[in-house]
Amino acid sequence: MKIRSQVGMVLNLDKCIGCHTCSVTCKNVWTSREGVEYAWFNNVETKPGQGFPTDWENQEKYKGGWIRKINGKLQPRMGNRAMLLGKIFANPHLPGIDDYYEPFDFDYQNLHTAPEGSKSQPIARPRSLITGERMAKIEKGPNWEDDLGGEFDKLAKDKNFDNIQKAMYSQFENTFMMYLPRLCEHCLNPACVATCPSGAIYKREEDGIVLIDQDKCRGWRMCITGCPYKKIYFNWKSGKSEKCIFCYPRIEAGQPTVCSETCVGRIRYLGVLLYDADAIERAASTENEKDLYQRQLEVFLDPNDPKVIEQAIKDGIPLSVIEAAQQSPVYKMAMEWKLALPLHPEYRTLPMVWYVPPLSPIQSAADAGELGSNGILPDVESLRIPVQYLANLLTAGDTQPVLLALKRMLAMRHYKRAETVDGKVDTRALEEVGLTEAQAQEMYRYLAIANYEDRFVVPSSHRELAREAFPEKNGCGFTFGDGCHGSDTKFNLFNSRRIDAIDVTSKTEPHP
Repeated sequence: MKIRSQVGMVLNLDKCIGCHTCSVTCKNVWTSREGVEYAWFNNVETKPGQGFPTDWENQEKYKGGWIRKINGKLQPRMGNRAMLLGKIFANPHLPGIDDYYEPFDFDYQNLHTAPEGSKSQPIARPRSLITGERMAKIEKGPNWEDDLGGEFDKLAKDKNFDNIQKAMYSQFENTFMMYLPRLCEHCLNPACVATCPSGAIYKREEDGIVLIDQDKCRGWRMCITGCPYKKIYFNWKSGKSEKCIFCYPRIEAGQPTVCSETCVGRIRYLGVLLYDADAIERAASTENEKDLYQRQLEVFLDPNDPKVIEQAIKDGIPLSVIEAAQQSPVYKMAMEWKLALPLHPEYRTLPMVWYVPPLSPIQSAADAGELGSNGILPDVESLRIPVQYLANLLTAGDTQPVLLALKRMLAMRHYKRAETVDGKVDTRALEEVGLTEAQAQEMYRYLAIANYEDRFVVPSSHRELAREAFPEKNGCGFTFGDGCHGSDTKFNLFNSRRIDAIDVTSKTEPHP
């Protein structure tokens, strides 16, 4: 057993209001630069829908993630090394700019410079940020399907409608929707790392964050295909790939990510998980896709177990990280209460950004008397199609974990309603789903009224254990692949040195 630590995230979809604040703040901080105008490290999608980029969940088209071969070994869906080499100069499985959108701005200056006395009102027309030309019509955007925008024929192409009779949802009275914030999953078994020919992508040992070394990246773009969540973007100006960095400078300082800090609905939780690195291959190679969720749970370790603590200390895990893991809200939601579920575990990447399924549409139907009652709780199994949709999204089609999560949230609400409104303690609903009163009270505290310190339990990083301080003291810090000279790198396949880069060493004379 080799114990490692990972900073994970849980998003409570039951509280997401679709305001896109997380997307805007992330965009302003990380991708408000030339070359990545179309890139959104964090975006919020409305489901059902094809998402961003279009149809990203269709791995028959994009070849992302892993597949299990007949001999039980894993292989990137896009092929082995020979197949990767054969596509290295012409990858047919890349999303194009039309699958994202053509980034644009508006001629706002025209509103200020329009002559007085004009017979028509001045307008700000859209202008492409790629060509600089005016656009006749905006065809697409990063949240083009927001709030079920668009016709149902396009929304029905959502891969999560597989094995569902979706025709009935074209009727207005049968529609449903949910918000799905997406960012890099910082997987335990990342396919992007395996498919990068340059070896530029790596997973940090101290916190599990997956990063791209901008000095090693050669712009082959195999990682874009390899990532099944399509959360790696190509910077057309620098010729490098870029992705969500989980705000690692903030994580190292013990602060939450920007998207978590600015979330209006307070749906995001950050915490440390301890896991057995030796169990990753076995879990990801599970034969039945529906068992992948349970196998990933078995990879995580109990931070309160004395044997785990002893082994973690031997493996170099700092005590502050172990203590943070013991207070982790992510561990509570994923392991103790079984509320949080992974996004598309069938990709076999073992994602580390998990989601609490939305309860609101189901609860509304129960309140309206449209559902049958199964004892104390509403019979959520009668909502078979929405539950199956959630299962296709979060548990590879297995409805049982989704039903358990929904029933436990319903039971907690029933218990707190009886306590607050009726002034009595009714534990029948809790007993039905295997919860204690203490667990229900703690669930309520974390899901409803959690403080800042409850939602974000992030220990300060021990960078001295990852790298020696003396060689790093003269380092240049964060760059976009330009080294320490500060020039602006253009696309160059062979990464030769720029002509306008100042070579300081050649201009200094040796000391006598």
